[in-house]
Amino acid sequence: MVRPPLRVRPTPSDATPSSSRSTDAVPLSERFRVTQLLRAAAVALLLVCAALAPEALQPRLSEALTATLAYAVAVGAAEVLRRLVSRRAVAVFSGLLIVDGVWLAAAMHLTGGLQSPVRFAILLHLGAVALLASYRTCLKLALWHSLLMWVVFQAQQGSGGRDGVLAPTTPALEFGPSDGQQLAVLVTVLWLVAVSTSALSAINERELRRRRGDLEALTELAEALEKAADSGSVARSLLDSVVDSHGFARGLVLAGPDGQLPVLASYGLDDATARRPGRPGKSEVVEQAHRTHTTLLVEELLEEGDAWLTALLPSARNLVVVPLAAEGRSVGALVLEQGQHHGGRIQRRVVAGLERSASYGALALRNAWLLEQVQRLAATDGLTKIANRRTFESTLEREVARATRSGDHVSLVMIDIDHFKLLNDDHGHPAGDEVLRNVAFALSCECRDFDIAARYGGEEFAVVLPGCGPDEALTIADRLRRAVALAPAVVPVTASAGVATFPTHASDADALVRAADDALYESKRSGRDRTTASSGSRSETQVDALLRRAVSQRLGRGTQTTGSSSAGGQSSGSPMSGPPSSGPPSSGTSSSGPPTTEAADACAAPTPVPAVAPAVPHRTT
Repeated sequence: MVRPPLRVRPTPSDATPSSSRSTDAVPLSERFRVTQLLRAAAVALLLVCAALAPEALQPRLSEALTATLAYAVAVGAAEVLRRLVSRRAVAVFSGLLIVDGVWLAAAMHLTGGLQSPVRFAILLHLGAVALLASYRTCLKLALWHSLLMWVVFQAQQGSGGRDGVLAPTTPALEFGPSDGQQLAVLVTVLWLVAVSTSALSAINERELRRRRGDLEALTELAEALEKAADSGSVARSLLDSVVDSHGFARGLVLAGPDGQLPVLASYGLDDATARRPGRPGKSEVVEQAHRTHTTLLVEELLEEGDAWLTALLPSARNLVVVPLAAEGRSVGALVLEQGQHHGGRIQRRVVAGLERSASYGALALRNAWLLEQVQRLAATDGLTKIANRRTFESTLEREVARATRSGDHVSLVMIDIDHFKLLNDDHGHPAGDEVLRNVAFALSCECRDFDIAARYGGEEFAVVLPGCGPDEALTIADRLRRAVALAPAVVPVTASAGVATFPTHASDADALVRAADDALYESKRSGRDRTTASSGSRSETQVDALLRRAVSQRLGRGTQTTGSSSAGGQSSGSPMSGPPSSGPPSSGTSSSGPPTTEAADACAAPTPVPAVAPAVPHRTT
């Protein structure tokens, strides 16, 4: 059964997308509807007054009612026009305000002039426009009303003994001000009402726009935090948002999952400090913010209790320290310095906005750390805390693909602890687990920063050596084997090792693992506690692997041109690999003497395990 297509309702003309910032706090359609209701109420009120108290609207009530009915027709026509031509709603709205002024001026003239009760409707009209439109429109409308009243007054005045164009309707007062004085008083009151309501409207409008801007900034921050991939990106998004919204001169995000508060993001620091912020230190203001769970306003840092912050923010004044807390636990702090133009005071609105942004950022940091922990656990062996087999396989595929493109070497060392089953049987599995942990730590210390040590399975370990040729790899493998023998254990242990190099001994990652494993078992058969280098695969086996790789690369290229295959020949190419060996697959060179060269720098802690990443496919250029 085929579903009918969905009907999408068109976006209203006054709606704005979430990505764009709108300066209107109230939609134009809502303002138009309210002003139309006020016009209808004004017409109805005039008709009710004409029915209940006609003497109050003399002397020309009938003409005033005719003008009112014409005005009602004009308002109705404008409403129809707005619905038909929605894009011209602003022009229709402005035109109706002009029509309002003409109708009020005519109604006031026909119902008593300067003594007409309609003059109070003009003041109400100004207040309504100031609240519903804007204070600028209110001031323009006050000028329009003043001009209309002056024109009517001048039209009533004659010159040279002749009567004016309009007959006077204001009742003459025996004692009291003249018509000109009454007009001046009315215009003065009109402008006082216009200016006061405009000032109040400007304040309210500015506050509404400011709050709307804060809400949009918070929404944009939430979207940026949702797209952040790690804790560093979360911290940068948080800091960028608060700096852009409130104009701080300098800022720091100090946060960490383990109690330490390193600098995750910074703004306004000098280049040297931003690159090397130093080890996290103690900060009294941050600790006080965590204890009190409140935002602190710090006039100046004291070097005795905040030496680290003082070094990061020299000569800092007027700081805002906002604690970062997620799920009831303090995870860091947001430290900001106000610019010189702000002085020493900060608005409560800004503090509330910072606290809301900090709560969003703290929760996002917590989620990012949890995700990083899950990724680290997925890439790490639970017992030895080094890379697991999944990480090893993806790393080896990636390094072989990189070596294929660059024409470099990649070596693989397979290490197996000798007689490990007997150790488990004689001393128990806890002792065996401790040996595995110590061996893993020893291998990590002996590796270079870009080498990867992994637990391949059971008591077998693998070390990937990017950029190492056969001779250097054999030296490193023997040093790794001796490091295993020196690892702490309940009884002395030894290890056997096998070494293979791409592309000398294998044409792809799988063949490299087989070659190193065959060399390892040759060390086992030769008496253990030794290192054996692979002599390479059989010629027919290597040719088959090269053919399979070429076919897979050809299929992966798809519709690429044949002119881009020059680098593909180099991947299985022979200038770097040399002629394949025809010797037996597991016979090789054994080494048990001390190494003659240092191939790697010793480290003080295990090498960090990189996150699991898919193998980089080979591309020809």
